[in-house]
Amino acid sequence: MVRFSKDFDLKEQIKEYVLSTIGVMLTALGLVIFFIPNNIAAGGASGMAMILHKLISTVPVGIWMYIINVVLFVLGFLLVGKDFSFKTIYSTFALNFFVDLFDRIINIPKYTGEDLMLAVFFGNVLASIGMAIAFANNSSTGGTDIIAKIISKYFHTPIGTTLLMVDFAIGIFAGFAFNARIAMYALLAIIINGITIDFVLKGLELSVTMMIISKKVDEIKRYILEKMERGATILKAQGAYSGRNIDVLYVALKRRELGEVLNVIRHIDPEAFVIVTEARYVLGEGFRRIDKVV
Repeated sequence: MVRFSKDFDLKEQIKEYVLSTIGVMLTALGLVIFFIPNNIAAGGASGMAMILHKLISTVPVGIWMYIINVVLFVLGFLLVGKDFSFKTIYSTFALNFFVDLFDRIINIPKYTGEDLMLAVFFGNVLASIGMAIAFANNSSTGGTDIIAKIISKYFHTPIGTTLLMVDFAIGIFAGFAFNARIAMYALLAIIINGITIDFVLKGLELSVTMMIISKKVDEIKRYILEKMERGATILKAQGAYSGRNIDVLYVALKRRELGEVLNVIRHIDPEAFVIVTEARYVLGEGFRRIDKVV
């Protein structure tokens, strides 16, 4: 059983890195095909890089993104602490790599039509889907997230609101670097991107509760406690037909963790009886704090 758990963890890690890579690749395609050619600086390190590229055009956007993210990570480590996972660092610089790859080396076709609304729409479709995939696999693309964390730490502002304000500021600066029309489209792209990702994440953040009845409940419980680092509760029950005393394992999980638990149960005890219920909120340790619920 222990060997299976280690193998399972490794497979999950590989899957998350592969999906995160696909996510940042899609985001890079959205930036390179639609946003960068049209100077739509829709927030983030990419938006800052577009503005700096306008000022110093000899440095490509992809290289500017490397410089910006290195500086931001250094500031983040100094001012916020080691609050960044390796996966976040990997995803951030993977995004830089793909932007530079598609923009300068492969030189994929770019949309340069006059209708900027098409660029905003399709760029957001690619970027939002890509970012949602990355977020769903516990990754982040760094960038202005780090600025938001620094501001939030010292001024005690909500990270979500701060991030939106930082991105808005980048969109406004785009107006000075390019023109007012570009700035308006950049702000529109930021709003659409935020709404889309928020919608997707709300779906992904839904939690579930599980009631598990199994002859091997101790093995399942051990996996949940030790490998997933989730809490669980043993409910004492009695079978109505058999009259036997049984232990029912009750556990709350993020919805994205459900597949992992079901896979573990399937390997440990294919005859287990499982009830899964969606929960709008799960509040407490390991989930959202009750004072963060609107």
